[in-house]
Amino acid sequence: MRALVIDRTGDADELRLAEVPIPVAVSDELLVRVLAAGINPIDAKTRAGTGAAAAIAAYPAILGNDFSGVVVRAPYETFPLQPGDEVYGMARVPRTPGTYAEYVPVSSLSVTRKPAGLSHIEAAAVPLAALTAWGMVVDVAAAAPGQRMLIHAGSGGVGHFAVQFARAFGAHVIATGSTRNLDFLGELGADEVIDYTTQRFEEHVSEVDTVIDLIGNVHDQTGSRSLGVLRPDGLLVNAPTGSWPTVAAEAQAAGVRATHYKVAPDARTLDLVTELIDDGAVRVHVDRVFDLAEGPDAHRLLEQGHTRGKIVLRVSPGA
Repeated sequence: MRALVIDRTGDADELRLAEVPIPVAVSDELLVRVLAAGINPIDAKTRAGTGAAAAIAAYPAILGNDFSGVVVRAPYETFPLQPGDEVYGMARVPRTPGTYAEYVPVSSLSVTRKPAGLSHIEAAAVPLAALTAWGMVVDVAAAAPGQRMLIHAGSGGVGHFAVQFARAFGAHVIATGSTRNLDFLGELGADEVIDYTTQRFEEHVSEVDTVIDLIGNVHDQTGSRSLGVLRPDGLLVNAPTGSWPTVAAEAQAAGVRATHYKVAPDARTLDLVTELIDDGAVRVHVDRVFDLAEGPDAHRLLEQGHTRGKIVLRVSPGA
């Protein structure tokens, strides 16, 4: 099969097309023919040598977590998903081969039916970002009516789902974004939008219950500044890997709470997301689509940090 692989960690040019063996599905795993694969910041971090790179057991390695495609092999005859079914989900890279490839083995607990109204390109943009947003906003922050929630980077991959989920659960949403994304954030359901290019958010918002931190302290001390806008005992939830190692200590000193969040590839939660998408309550925004061979360009664009929604790789014909 064709796959986009790396032979070592490094910059985006380390990604190359190769012919590699089709992986073997074992135990409860399904074998899925991948039509499209989403690109996420963790992919670029792992490729560069951080992220999950320490767990890569051998090279060449295939990156990529998100996929949308068609079942080729089911684990047993009466399993609910059978060959020919359109599915989407999230792989456990690098524990298993990634989704930048024409076939991927995936746990039965991490795959479910694709939303009926989405193309494979759109569906591939959903799993990791939506599951991360759901975990932060719904599971950890317990979004509810009357809750004031500040969401940083609200127009990005995770952010554009976080804004919609928070709104769907009744929270009052304050989102930060760049000038070009302010209208987009309003369309997603943000009650207030703050242009981080011209405004200091701490001068416009205070006493929020929760901060969904999708930036950390890698730019302009966004994380540390966010602690000051929380109410006493408020909660900050941080997701980007390695973006703020001292968050717990800083939060304790400020009299608020903080936690990191790590996403789980849970098909049961993805089913809930699918319902919202099929009902029209949540939409998916794909910023750019690249062919598999253009993976290096896709990674370079992602690393510029200005993506609205998601970047997706077209892996196979029919996506």
